[in-house]
Amino acid sequence: MMFLNKFEVDHYRYTFTDRQPNLQRGALVLSRLMWWADANSDGWAYWPKPARSAKKLQTLLYGKDAYSPDVTDAELKAALSPVKAFLTRHGVSHEKVLS
Repeated sequence: MMFLNKFEVDHYRYTFTDRQPNLQRGALVLSRLMWWADANSDGWAYWPKPARSAKKLQTLLYGKDAYSPDVTDAELKAALSPVKAFLTRHGVSHEKVLS
């Protein structure tokens, strides 16, 4: 199972710039999902469902750096789809996490 810890998520959040808007948005969404899991459960590291829902998103970000080419809108949308479904199943307004 793919699992990025808090340090790695924060690293990606600060690595991507406006030159990589889709990677930047993906990192921000992952950071918000991690925050939401920490605020509403035992935490990101202990509740596997949020991390499982973000597997595609974590895989999309993993290994990228400030010089990596940006991902396409379609790739980002496909990676965010399971996260949106997870939040919907748990009755969470996904706009708070995905915006």
